[in-house]
Amino acid sequence: MNGIQIMGTGAAVPSRIMTNFDWAKIVDTNDEWIQSRSGIAQRYFCENESNTDLAIQAAKQALERSEVDKEDIGLVIVATFTPDCATPSMACLVHEALGLPQHAVAFDLNAACSGFLYAMNTAGAILAQGGKPYALVVGSEKISGKINWQDRSSCILFGDGAGAAVIRLNLEEQFVGKWGSVGNKEALYCPYEGEEAYLHMDGQLIFKQAVRMMTEYATETLAAADLKLEDLRYVVCHQANKRIIQSVMRHLDGKEEQFYMNIQKYGNTSAASIPIALNELWEEKKVAHGEKILCVSFGAGFTFSAMLITF
Repeated sequence: MNGIQIMGTGAAVPSRIMTNFDWAKIVDTNDEWIQSRSGIAQRYFCENESNTDLAIQAAKQALERSEVDKEDIGLVIVATFTPDCATPSMACLVHEALGLPQHAVAFDLNAACSGFLYAMNTAGAILAQGGKPYALVVGSEKISGKINWQDRSSCILFGDGAGAAVIRLNLEEQFVGKWGSVGNKEALYCPYEGEEAYLHMDGQLIFKQAVRMMTEYATETLAAADLKLEDLRYVVCHQANKRIIQSVMRHLDGKEEQFYMNIQKYGNTSAASIPIALNELWEEKKVAHGEKILCVSFGAGFTFSAMLITF
């Protein structure tokens, strides 16, 4: 399969900002405690917005920036574990809102925090079959409705948001990446319904597994591309926890300025975290045309993925 190139990015967050000081009014916590353990200072929570609203806004921005004709979009994938309803899929609702053509296939994908990279892999494989040249890939979550507001160890970690990218196959390069999974329900799970239909997590186990697997997958992806970490200007890890990202950085002998972090502003937005970060890199003009970014993720399942993406 050919490599994947981003043609345009977009992002969206709700209007409500929830700071650490706001959380301190609800649970026994404080700003210093939260920032020292996670690096998070604030996050965005939906009030009147739905998850679909966020996905549509991010997708629309990405499509406009890409300057791609709607008729050339052949695929829409929305990565999420927090859809607004069981059916129709959020991807179909994005498809409708953007007025995309009937030939554009639309479906949702759930790989938790690895969802966006799983969706990028899937989109690349489908584009390689031929047909229309472009795909719209979205990571969008409304996690505020799935947290236990009384559990101070987990409720402060998450936020709502969406990120999107219009992509095409890069015919000049081969795809380099890796994805995989290991079944584990106990570490992080969220029942669909019932009194305990919120996120349950074993933070210590997740920390260890996330560092180990993201380090391993990043190393193998760089080796497959015959690259060294110093050949890249930026690495974008899933924004779960500042200490996790710093641990991966140390294991890879990386430099702090290479590992892009915005978790302080958004918290853990699951499948939305990597595309939101990629959008910020684009908006801040920190990446050049043709530049490669290493993206690495880890999520409930367990799911994990790493891939090189070209801007």
